[in-house]
Amino acid sequence: MGAIRGVLLDIDGVLHVSMQPVEGAAQALHWLEQHGYRYAFVTNTTTMARETLALRLREIGLPVSADQLITAPVATAAYLRRVYPGKPCWLLTKGDTAADFAGVELVEPGNETGGEQVAVVVIGGAEELLSYENMNRAFRLLMAGAELLAMHKNLYWRVSDGLRLDSGPFVSALEIASGKQALVMGKPERAFFEEALRLLGTRPAETLMVGDDLVNDVQGARRAGLRALLVCTGKHGPDSPLLQTCRPEERPEAILPSVAALPDYLARQG
Repeated sequence: MGAIRGVLLDIDGVLHVSMQPVEGAAQALHWLEQHGYRYAFVTNTTTMARETLALRLREIGLPVSADQLITAPVATAAYLRRVYPGKPCWLLTKGDTAADFAGVELVEPGNETGGEQVAVVVIGGAEELLSYENMNRAFRLLMAGAELLAMHKNLYWRVSDGLRLDSGPFVSALEIASGKQALVMGKPERAFFEEALRLLGTRPAETLMVGDDLVNDVQGARRAGLRALLVCTGKHGPDSPLLQTCRPEERPEAILPSVAALPDYLARQG
C-alpha cells in the first residue's frame, strides 16, 4: 500500500460520544496538523450548518473549523453546483443549513410555479416538513422531469421518547410513485466519498477513512476505493457480528481502540 496523504474522520463515536470528547482525540487532530496531513470530518448530519456544528465541537475542546466539515448538505451542495450550475433546485430540509447551499439556486416549497422548470428535487432531514402537500409537490416536479436526490435514506432514528421515522421511507415512496431512482449523497454512498475526495484534494488509494460504523464508514469507504480503519469507541468493535460477515475487500485494514491511537498507526505506515 502507498503512503497516506489524506484522512477523513467520522465525528460521533470517533471524536466524541454524546458530546463528551474521546480521550486523546484533540491531540490526534493536532498531530495530523503538525505532520502535514490533509484531513476533514465527515458526517451524515443534515439539520445543522457546518458553522454551527464546528462551534459545538470547539466548545467541547475539539479543534475543528467549519471549512474542514463535510456534511451531507455540504456534499449535496457541492454536487449541485457542479452538476446543475444555475439550475433551480427544490430543497426540502430543516435546520440552519441554508448557508451551506450558497451558489445554488434554491426553490422553496410552494414557490415552484412561474419560474424556470425545477431540475432536481432534494430531500434532506425534513421531519415534519414531509407532509402530504410537500410530498405531492415533489412528486409533481419529478413527473414533470426533475431528478431526485436524497441526502440520505435512513429509515428511522432514536430520540428520548423512542423511535422516530426518518426521510428514507418518504424518498422510497417518491421513487416508487415516480419511477425514478434517487441519487443518495450521504454515507455510505460512493457519491458522498467522491465529493469528499474532491473537496479534500486527494485520491482514494492515498486517503484513510477513520470511523466507528462498519457499514457507513468502513464498507462505504472501501467500496469507493479508500483505505479504512475501525475505532472501538462507537457502534462497532472487534466482536461485532457484522465484522465476521464482511467480505475481505470490505474489512478495515486495522482496528484501533480509539482515535488516540491514530498517530502511532500513521507513523508506522511511513
